[in-house]
Amino acid sequence: MVRPDYKRAGEVVAQVSQVILGKEQEIKELMLAILSNGHILLEDIPGVGKTTLALAFSKALDLEYKRVQFTPDVMPSDLTGFSIYRREEERFVYQQGSVFCNLLLADEINRTSPKTQSALLEVMEEYKVTVEGVTREVPKPFFVIATQNPYGSSGTQLLPEAQVDRFMISMTLGYPDFEHELSMAMSVGEASHLDLIDSKLGREALLDMQKEIHNVYMKPEVYRYLLELVTATRVHPGVKRGASPRATIALVKMAKAAAWFEGRDYVVPHDVRTQFPYVVSHRVLFHGISGSGHQERERLIEEIAEEISKPLIGEGER
Repeated sequence: MVRPDYKRAGEVVAQVSQVILGKEQEIKELMLAILSNGHILLEDIPGVGKTTLALAFSKALDLEYKRVQFTPDVMPSDLTGFSIYRREEERFVYQQGSVFCNLLLADEINRTSPKTQSALLEVMEEYKVTVEGVTREVPKPFFVIATQNPYGSSGTQLLPEAQVDRFMISMTLGYPDFEHELSMAMSVGEASHLDLIDSKLGREALLDMQKEIHNVYMKPEVYRYLLELVTATRVHPGVKRGASPRATIALVKMAKAAAWFEGRDYVVPHDVRTQFPYVVSHRVLFHGISGSGHQERERLIEEIAEEISKPLIGEGER
């Protein structure tokens, strides 16, 4: 039996939706990734609200928030921290880096150096940093919302495949529709919508929710369906490189989070099917499609998913 905490998670989505208009599905997906203790990659053009989205989540969840604008001169020590010598104490004192927070917005991550990207990679995977031989854990919960500019933009470079694979989901926000952008224009000069957000959770409540999701049940038939979807990305003729086993793990977590968010303690095939594109889109490389070919990539992923039949698990539920 799912506890009523899922309703509080829904309130967070409703709060953030007051700030980022017309993007309820994308906001829900970010919430599911957070509940799954995963990192999020936003691939988008500048100016569509990515920074505001991260800040809104930090307020609604009552989390410590930090933002790093990634440029070529950002050093690994800016993230992990460094030691400085204090003459009055006659000793070196460690200064924490930006990753010591709950929510880190890594803005324009594909503009910085590979060395700095590697430093962030360790934190994302290990949830700790090692500086001068000393290992320190980052606070819990900890997750990264990273943004990257479209490939080919000035000053950008491809993220290492190992780092891209560390993100649980990826998505684009895209432009708002006409009516919502009109509402944005008409509200210019009014108080910030961020001021409307009330903290709905807190660190401990979020950690408890993450634990609850692990207890959501998934039938063997649904596990098989999930794995058939992932393995289909490895044999499709248009695929250069399919989704990794890490994608399988991420899809299990996201499907369970989706079921829990709806108030169920069991996963249905629809949960898996809905989360599949978000989990694999950044992990699958297609022949002849560059990183900026979002529409063609989405079409092929949908094509792969449609080839796999959903199992019946009782009462006609797919």
